[in-house]
Amino acid sequence: MSAAEPSQAIETAAIEDTSLLAFYRDMSPSERHTFWACAAGWALDGMDFMIYPLVIGTIITLWKVDAGLAGLAGTVTLLSSAVGGWLGGYLADRVGRVRTLQFTILWFSFFSLLCALAQNFDQLLIARAVLGLGFGGEWAAGAVLMGEAIRPQYRGRAVGSVQSGWAVGWGLAVLAQAILFSILPAESAWRWMFVIGALPALLVFYLRRYVREPEIAAATRAQQAEAGDRPQLWEIFSGPILKTTILASLVATGCQGGYYAVTFWVPRFLTTERKLSIVSSTGYLSTLIIGSFVGYLVGAWLADRIGRRNLFLIFSLGAIAVVLLYTQLPLSNEILWVLGFPLGFFASGYFSGMGAFLTELYPTRLRGSGQGFCYNFGRGIGALFPYLVGALSVSTSLANAIAIFAVVAYAVFFIAAYSLPETRGRVLHAGG
Repeated sequence: MSAAEPSQAIETAAIEDTSLLAFYRDMSPSERHTFWACAAGWALDGMDFMIYPLVIGTIITLWKVDAGLAGLAGTVTLLSSAVGGWLGGYLADRVGRVRTLQFTILWFSFFSLLCALAQNFDQLLIARAVLGLGFGGEWAAGAVLMGEAIRPQYRGRAVGSVQSGWAVGWGLAVLAQAILFSILPAESAWRWMFVIGALPALLVFYLRRYVREPEIAAATRAQQAEAGDRPQLWEIFSGPILKTTILASLVATGCQGGYYAVTFWVPRFLTTERKLSIVSSTGYLSTLIIGSFVGYLVGAWLADRIGRRNLFLIFSLGAIAVVLLYTQLPLSNEILWVLGFPLGFFASGYFSGMGAFLTELYPTRLRGSGQGFCYNFGRGIGALFPYLVGALSVSTSLANAIAIFAVVAYAVFFIAAYSLPETRGRVLHAGG
């Protein structure tokens, strides 16, 4: 037996068609509605989160906040998202994936709007902290919803393709920044950025009309209700599940710690150490985002082609190499612009395997709790990295601070991923 399915023998499905879009051609209308809803949710989620890193320079200037304290707001958002993800995943196991997804989207949209109304940094910090609860819960509910709705032979590509929505959201945030900071004074432009961050609330109307609960999840909850055996919040830390939870949490910590160390501070790195204006840095960020988007799609294909674990091992080593090149060599701005593509590619592409991987590690009764905890525990610890990078940059260059914490994070990612089994193609069962 396995920690992934303690009451079921592991069953895997053959992956015959390995082309990237094979999963979409085979989808039913219901599956396609779920796919587009989750892709849009993840895009808007990414847009909402990336707004703050894009306006952090303006916040520092307007409110005279030092870099370490400014980074703390990003850290607090991610820390609270760790709690929100765990609770959101548990709620998804108790009341359903779709209901939880609707609630969490409304939650972080509302508090993004409150960020726009903040009158000082303390108010903004509190609003970002509470927003993080919904931000984490949305990923937990959406990832498990997609993982269960898609057939095992296509799960890696489908879930990974949804993950690419993050790059789309990031791009929308950068586009909004370029437009708003061109036509409005900085004192008001940053507030309108957060107003745009409230747009995900509109997605709830689509969810309510078109997206249905996965049959496997509904059947499992019905069995639990009949037997009076509801999942417990701490159950993922017991028995053979415990080892899986620890290692999966380290995988999530490494991959997200590296990602946030890089992406949170690159906009600031470009405008300070590279002396670019907010508007002129848009081209550099665009290259990074395009590389990220391509990385998500390639990662989605590789997750089913070579397996989840091999994807993680290759991309973690690639990310270490490119981060060191980007931050440590005396490159011209032109070369740095080109290097943004592989930086985005390797620093993002591995996420395409994370949702499917965590879905396949846990039995259905604990899938939301386990997946929500591990991924968002990684967010919580990874949340320290924006703060630590900002704090270290006081005594060394921002480039050095980014490199140090990114390399450490990706090394943890590599080691933990190597210690877990391959899960490609696992068939999920009700109950468990």
